[in-house]
Amino acid sequence: MAKRKAHEGDTASPPGRNRRPERDALDIPAAAIDRGAAPRTEPKAADGPSRKEYEAQLRRLDVELVKWEEWIKARGLKVVVIFEGRDAAGKGGAIKRIMEPLNPRFARVAALPAPTERERTQWYFQRYVVHLPAAGEIVLFDRSWYNRAGVERVMGFCSEEEYQEFLRSCPEFERMLVRSGIILIKYWFSVSDAEQERRFQDRLDDPTKRWKLSPMDVESRARWLDYSKAKDEMFAHTDFKQAPWWVVRSDDKKRARLNVIAHLLGQVPYEDLTPEPIVLPPRQKDTGYVRPPMSDQTFIPEPF
Repeated sequence: MAKRKAHEGDTASPPGRNRRPERDALDIPAAAIDRGAAPRTEPKAADGPSRKEYEAQLRRLDVELVKWEEWIKARGLKVVVIFEGRDAAGKGGAIKRIMEPLNPRFARVAALPAPTERERTQWYFQRYVVHLPAAGEIVLFDRSWYNRAGVERVMGFCSEEEYQEFLRSCPEFERMLVRSGIILIKYWFSVSDAEQERRFQDRLDDPTKRWKLSPMDVESRARWLDYSKAKDEMFAHTDFKQAPWWVVRSDDKKRARLNVIAHLLGQVPYEDLTPEPIVLPPRQKDTGYVRPPMSDQTFIPEPF
């Protein structure tokens, strides 16, 4: 079992790879969060990359992601990337940006809904196993089997026995995946409570984002400390050498996306398999074929 990490309130703990920034030096009283009151939001940091810098770096990383995927295909590797973190921590945006340049025939997102009645009677990991990659494939889990250590634990959707069994069996399950040849990479997106609140308020005000706030998200807002305890316990049991947790500071979304893509590329060493320039053949010559009139076709309306 992994050694227990320092608690978030222990300021004497030395910084390290998994040091949690969520509640370091916060001026938000815990009692206010327990009562479900909205914490005071601070203005966003202005030291992140500019839009121009962000897009330039994304373009460069997109090219590398294509090379990365081609190497995985050519070598028959199997890659699983897990994205976990609090609601509104930026997981979805990061996944979207990683997927954008990739070929969906070989890279896909697994975002499972709530389990069905039948699935609840299965071995817990069973419904996740069917989404694991074959040779040459990449699967990004937008939340994963760690639901049991997070939302199910906090919201009481699993029993104490089921939770304790998960903590015992998850490391063995993941070691088995690694032994089978799967490259397993786990990211935790770390967002401060002030920034999470700012994003929640933004979603409330934007009708295109309001759908992102589910009743579960709203409830999680009032249980910040419970989720902190659950995350710490999860790390204590599942952060181990064969499959470590990598923490992504995500208060600045643009910076977080760039950092996680750059780190992901480094987890699977690859070579440039860019093919030689392609010479297009000449188009087929016109032999006098007369196509049907365009008036015979039905076009969509064009209001724009």
